[in-house]
Amino acid sequence: MEHSVYYDRKHRFANGLRFGGWIILGVGAAVLFAFLFGYFVMLLWNWLMPALFGLAVINYWQAFGIIILARLIFGTLGGHKNHDNKHPKPPFSNKHFWKNGPDFRKWKHYDQYWKEEGEEAFNKYAEQKRSEKQDKQGEKE
Repeated sequence: MEHSVYYDRKHRFANGLRFGGWIILGVGAAVLFAFLFGYFVMLLWNWLMPALFGLAVINYWQAFGIIILARLIFGTLGGHKNHDNKHPKPPFSNKHFWKNGPDFRKWKHYDQYWKEEGEEAFNKYAEQKRSEKQDKQGEKE
């Protein structure tokens, strides 16, 4: 019985060290990525901005500051995901659309439709909008 208690403690200790090692490795990789990202921003800025816009050359810490400023202005540092669906979905994000594939066969009739019905329907719509606008202007006067 004592042997198994000793083994469990040793096993938990080894798992704890392994877990701690992964955490340290992850933090180190994130820091390395941040430094590399800042360096690449500096390189791109110094390559493009002075030539295109006549802006000054920047150093590493200024590039790092630009990254932080951009994150503060355009997004949060926490990687927040919007789950409340306030923003519209991008086009072609419908699974049904991609599952069945787009039906481009119907577009071969577009030109004929426009000649027969589309132009006439559009002109009626435009005239309706024009008359509505005139009616609104007449009510204001």
